[in-house]
Amino acid sequence: MSYDGVYDLLRGLHILAVIAWMAGLLYLPRLFAYHTETAPPGTPFDEHFKVWEAKLLRIIMNPAMVLAWSFGLALIWVDAHRHGDGWRFLLEPWMLTKLVGVVFMTGWHHYLGRARRAFADGRRDKAARFWRMTNELPFLAAIVMVLAVTTEFGRP
Repeated sequence: MSYDGVYDLLRGLHILAVIAWMAGLLYLPRLFAYHTETAPPGTPFDEHFKVWEAKLLRIIMNPAMVLAWSFGLALIWVDAHRHGDGWRFLLEPWMLTKLVGVVFMTGWHHYLGRARRAFADGRRDKAARFWRMTNELPFLAAIVMVLAVTTEFGRP
């Protein structure tokens, strides 16, 4: 298989992994908002939320993040070799924008993981309003990242 064929396969797998990761990044804060509003600590409903949040993070979000990173790094490696330009493209504005977005998404993922641990420990460190206000941050970052990559803005 040529570099182009491998690249296309990796790109498709990367997109699928990102879709799964984004679904979790968008849904977990919403679960936190509902958990905060409707399930007093120690109630059976509180325990249900804890299970749902843990499973979302462990079964969907964590594997999807690892796959998105793995396929993304593989895409970088293939891209560096298929055009013969080497690694210079990593310093282009569109790629720097994408990389900053990936760092943000990863940091947000870990922040949500810590928040889930707080809920599991019976703490409600943030109000439902906070979770609603921050719920769309990953999507806003995704908009910027997708437009940067698809337009390759800043590329001569």
